[in-house]
Amino acid sequence: MAKGDDALARKRNKVRRKRMRSSENAVSARVAGIIASKRRRKSGKRRACEGMCFSLPTPEDPFNDRHGKKRKGDDEPTGDAPAAAAAGRDESKKKKKKKKKDSSAKKQPAREAAAAAANAKSREKDGAEYDRPSKFLVVCLNAIRDAAASEDGGGGIHDTGSWGVELWNCCSAAPPTHVLDTSGECATREKTAWLVSTACDIVARKEKLGVVVSCPFLLYLVPSQEKAVQVRSICKPLKSLGIHSVSLHPGASIEHQISGLKSCEPEFLISTPERLLELIALKAIDISGVSMLVIDGLKCFTDLNVSDKLCSIRDAILSNPQITIFSDPSDRRVAALATKLVGGKKITRLCTNDSVTSRSAFITQKIHICPSKDQKAPKKQLQISCAIKICLFACHGKLMGFSNMQVKEILEQILNDHARKTANVLLVTASDHEAQHLSSSLKLQNCTVTNDSHGNSFTICSSVGLINVLVKDWENITTANFEDFDTVLVADLPPSVDEYIEILAGASCHVLVGEVHCIFSSADALLAKPLSEVLTSCGQVVPEFLRKLASS
Repeated sequence: MAKGDDALARKRNKVRRKRMRSSENAVSARVAGIIASKRRRKSGKRRACEGMCFSLPTPEDPFNDRHGKKRKGDDEPTGDAPAAAAAGRDESKKKKKKKKKDSSAKKQPAREAAAAAANAKSREKDGAEYDRPSKFLVVCLNAIRDAAASEDGGGGIHDTGSWGVELWNCCSAAPPTHVLDTSGECATREKTAWLVSTACDIVARKEKLGVVVSCPFLLYLVPSQEKAVQVRSICKPLKSLGIHSVSLHPGASIEHQISGLKSCEPEFLISTPERLLELIALKAIDISGVSMLVIDGLKCFTDLNVSDKLCSIRDAILSNPQITIFSDPSDRRVAALATKLVGGKKITRLCTNDSVTSRSAFITQKIHICPSKDQKAPKKQLQISCAIKICLFACHGKLMGFSNMQVKEILEQILNDHARKTANVLLVTASDHEAQHLSSSLKLQNCTVTNDSHGNSFTICSSVGLINVLVKDWENITTANFEDFDTVLVADLPPSVDEYIEILAGASCHVLVGEVHCIFSSADALLAKPLSEVLTSCGQVVPEFLRKLASS
């Protein structure tokens, strides 16, 4: 027996209700209303309120511009009596407004005081909250850890907490600081988790303050498709927290990626340089407003000969993004490319590896030999080619004579290497007495002495360039801010090579490319072997005289 239309309709409605109640296809009430309205519109059955209702034209509104609405004063009575009544109503309204104004004026001081106190309290709360990572960053880290627990345990994310907090401080500073990590060739899974979680925290705080965040906010450049898939898997758990990420690589068709970019605006973009430039040329994506740029594996990009593509991507970003670079410390070729990408600005070096190779990457170390202490220098005046005159006096000790000549020659070399620029040099001596003597012996009419508590700071001016020199002894070296110097000249080597390594690490902490010059004399013979080992581990050139002393 065939079923009737009513039975079939009931069956269809039952299936629809079941589908709507299922958790997979459940939607909000707003979306359900939109869907139902669209279904009614297509079937031709509209509600009364959804019909094409309109008001008829009237003599007062012949073209129906007011859509049936009346103007103010249209229904007001005419004549003397109605006018008097209207005037009475206006007067009573004025009295009521005056009473309300008086009552509100009494409450206004208390209200303003309460509002000011609330604003001050909120500002104080925000200031205390924004000077440290928020709870949302921890939530993001835990989401990534829980997603990776099934694969490798995911327990190492919080083990790199000190590195992650330093990274957060650099990215959240005003203005943000560029970061260079030379612990390895590429970023580890834990470091990537901290990096994307830091970006999530910054996005959430900007939105909380009402700042419009441009998409994509984070651009993560990777050298290969495999690395893009790995970074995308780390960012995938953040989707439930409102952070969307998209990976672009040659493994997928460009048409599919263009259609995907049209349907969403991702906060995080993981891409290879080649595919990203193709999409930019097709105007499928705009990266001009990127706030954070990550270059994972700078040495891999140089090996693939895509350095020019990295520079093109950096030029396409019109804003001033915070740049984080991961690179291998053993390859010095990438130093010039990294300097070009960051624009020669100061950086912060973060390393989870405490080896001297990682801590002093891209720092040039030069050892200069000094004649024996027993020799004496005659009193004379030396003329530098760039018209810098330095008087040297015949005296005893390492810094009194030939060492002064060595310092003069090294400063001349630094001045020529930084032509048309300003070089900041930290000159380290054995004691405060020798520091004062060296400082006074290097001052002449062409040297402008700057203000310093001990008079050990001066400037050498010439037509070639400018050198700002600060002389410090080993006891007061901790008071020197290494961030202000790109060159360190050690006139007196310390008794232990560990102190030299600390100077080397301090010199490389905030500069991407720097120099460390050392004057080596016969009194430092015991340091020949450990110093040559440090130079060899850092990939530096070991002088022949130092190699002979180390082997003897």
